[in-house]
Amino acid sequence: MVNIILLGPPGAGKGTQAKRISSLYNIPHISTGDMFREAIKKGTELGKTAAKFINEGHLVPDELTIAIVKERLNKDDCKNGYLLDGFPRTLPQAEALDALTLELARPLTHVINITCGTQELVRRITGRRVCRKCGAPYHIDTLKPKVTGICDLCGGELYQRADDTKEALLVRLDHYYKETKPLEDYYKAKKLLVEVDGELGLEGTLKAIKKVLGATK
Repeated sequence: MVNIILLGPPGAGKGTQAKRISSLYNIPHISTGDMFREAIKKGTELGKTAAKFINEGHLVPDELTIAIVKERLNKDDCKNGYLLDGFPRTLPQAEALDALTLELARPLTHVINITCGTQELVRRITGRRVCRKCGAPYHIDTLKPKVTGICDLCGGELYQRADDTKEALLVRLDHYYKETKPLEDYYKAKKLLVEVDGELGLEGTLKAIKKVLGATK
């Protein structure tokens, strides 16, 4: 069983690698960003509240994020492992997660921090495109669809998220360095943190992650 957190700045490749790891281990990929975007799409009260923060590049308040994660980790498909992408982002969230995993008897086994330089993050984020229908990720330079603007998987429209501009990214990076980066020390103290170079390319980074996890697949 592997219970994993993926850390790293926005654009480091957490989402892309998370989908691949999830498939390798047959464990759910739990993305708070995806859950909030789904709530926004459905127009729920949670979604409306979250949208005000996300569209300006700010973090959703801890109490909202913790509530949605607790509900998700309680589901049966997390019994054999899970992968958290985008949570925790603050020390209070990390402490809440400790209490939650203790309550559920599903303790963390790995915390993987994907590192990446600021210049590369800007290039990745501003070129990122997402399928409006199925959420599949693309990039105008490195992960192009077969037909411009159209998803290879479902034929949906590709679009640039409101928070994938350079301006929004710089706001998000400021939050990251102030609020999320301290998590590195938090998990180092617990002897759970391992760093992986996010600039090795898709396959190189995945290979490094699999080595950390002891994957034989």
